[in-house]
Amino acid sequence: MKKAIVLALSCLVAGTAARAEETLALYNWGDYINPAVLTKFTEETGIKVTLDTYSANEEMLAKIQAGATGYDIVFPSVWMQDIMVKLDLLEQTNINADPAFANIDPAFLRSKEDPQSSYCLPYAWGTVGIFYNENVTGPIAGWDDFFAIPQKTGQKITLLDDMREVLGMGLIMTGHSVNSTDPAELKEAADYVTAHKAEVTAFTYESMPLLLSGDVAAAHYFVGGNMFFVDHPEIKYIIPKEGATMYQENICVLKDAPHKEAAQKFLQFYLRPEIAALNVSQQFNGTPNRPANDLTPDFIKSNPNINVPAETLARLQIFADLGKALKLYDRAWNAIRTAQ
Repeated sequence: MKKAIVLALSCLVAGTAARAEETLALYNWGDYINPAVLTKFTEETGIKVTLDTYSANEEMLAKIQAGATGYDIVFPSVWMQDIMVKLDLLEQTNINADPAFANIDPAFLRSKEDPQSSYCLPYAWGTVGIFYNENVTGPIAGWDDFFAIPQKTGQKITLLDDMREVLGMGLIMTGHSVNSTDPAELKEAADYVTAHKAEVTAFTYESMPLLLSGDVAAAHYFVGGNMFFVDHPEIKYIIPKEGATMYQENICVLKDAPHKEAAQKFLQFYLRPEIAALNVSQQFNGTPNRPANDLTPDFIKSNPNINVPAETLARLQIFADLGKALKLYDRAWNAIRTAQ
């Protein structure tokens, strides 16, 4: 009897220890999830969350393809999700079978390779525009105003160190689709960017601290950058009048994820409106979770750069998988970066 009790206690202790050691490894864009969301997930489940970050879809894909192991969840843009599905890098989670999936607006089922969302969960969306210090630049409305800042004020501007975003801006300004595969159109876009390169101090993702410190006057960046300027009303964000890009990222489980059960729990956790709303309250992005929109703070609900009106939405474009034409973009991007 004593042996049975000791054995039972040993099993209980071992089971408790196993649960206590359960982990979930996220690989996400920098500053793209509210830490409070991860804390709450751990409090509710006992699952410890680790977070590594990347700056670009291409960086994340290269690391996964190079054999990086240990990650459970990634947050690719929709077009990168399509690539990863075709490369058989993602797990089919069937998250769309969860009753709470009814919270997701069908307009955000944008993946061509996963149109029913049986692999990934729509996570967040937003726009890519211009942040500027109005005290330095005065009001600006679009890309022409942005590139005029150095000559007008003597101050610096930056563009994102992002091939698709920078070429996308060039394509918009030359009247083309951000998913063009026409070599002549891409050359026209690259020439536009190159013609303005002298005004650009740097191609960087690290522009928000530079804007805050006054080292630059304006920067090309994601709308989520608003989180850095809550107490700085002089820093404004605009969606350029000529047009801009929008983004959407999804939560995806990797095919070789070591903690698939924990990953599935996280997807189910994030379907809850109050969790998505908690994330938005700090991230300043839009959410595909319809009930969550009613729970977000008023200053976010009323912000036309986050909850974009129809007339603004009409001048936004979203990236698609380019297939083999991606090589054309690589060459165009290299031409921009090496231009003197």
